[in-house]
Amino acid sequence: MEAEIYAQIKTSVKSLLNIDLNHYKEEQMKRRLDSWLARSRASSWNDYFSLLRENKDELEKFRNYLTINVTEFFRDPERWAALRRDILPRLLAESERDPQRRGNLRVWSAGCSVGVEAYTLAILLEEAAPGKSHYLLASDLDRGALTRARAGGPYLAEEARNLTPEQRIRFLSPSPPFFVKPEVVRKVTFREQNLLNDPFESGFDLIVCRNVIIYFTNEAKTLLYRKFHEALRPGGVLFLGGTEIMPRPSELGFRNAGISFYMKE
Repeated sequence: MEAEIYAQIKTSVKSLLNIDLNHYKEEQMKRRLDSWLARSRASSWNDYFSLLRENKDELEKFRNYLTINVTEFFRDPERWAALRRDILPRLLAESERDPQRRGNLRVWSAGCSVGVEAYTLAILLEEAAPGKSHYLLASDLDRGALTRARAGGPYLAEEARNLTPEQRIRFLSPSPPFFVKPEVVRKVTFREQNLLNDPFESGFDLIVCRNVIIYFTNEAKTLLYRKFHEALRPGGVLFLGGTEIMPRPSELGFRNAGISFYMKE
């Protein structure tokens, strides 16, 4: 893709969708865009953007395509096991000592996609501290993904492969395509949010943002790390994806707390 065409696409995407493609890795985004144009059967980007200005359904499809959704319950099980074993006990113990929180945590799934990460957190929290009233926020830019998340599914058997048989029985509908049980859905507050542009809530004990930051430029990553730092309480933890490594965390106010985990100093 020529630089001039990509510049025009970025301008149009910003105008139509308020998504700044400058924050995304250029070559990766160009490949996604080339694939989408071929799939759309439009003869050129000018023709396609003319279609988008007239067709709201197509605009929504394009918007959702630009936000990447690959996810499953307990993705990278060993990292979730580390969260259960090494991180959650400390966070829960600290909240128990706080008379205002009484053992309840503030947790955020940032870039929650279709909701399985948020529901993974809901399952984990219920197993680790049953009966508590944790605040569990889940946000994403993709409206289509959020619609599926708020409905609690449907989720394919492959997306639920890391759940134990006991967890499937307790938290999901009996057979695939699975739906999360209503009492679990009610534990999560879903919200549309642009991580790079929109303000964050604060005072979180745990922020989970996995396999989202890998798509951003280094400048956008640094911006997000700083915003996450501000959103965490002292001692709070940021949980990243398995291939996401924060360079020089101390310069951003974090210290490493294990593979994929960073604690606010």
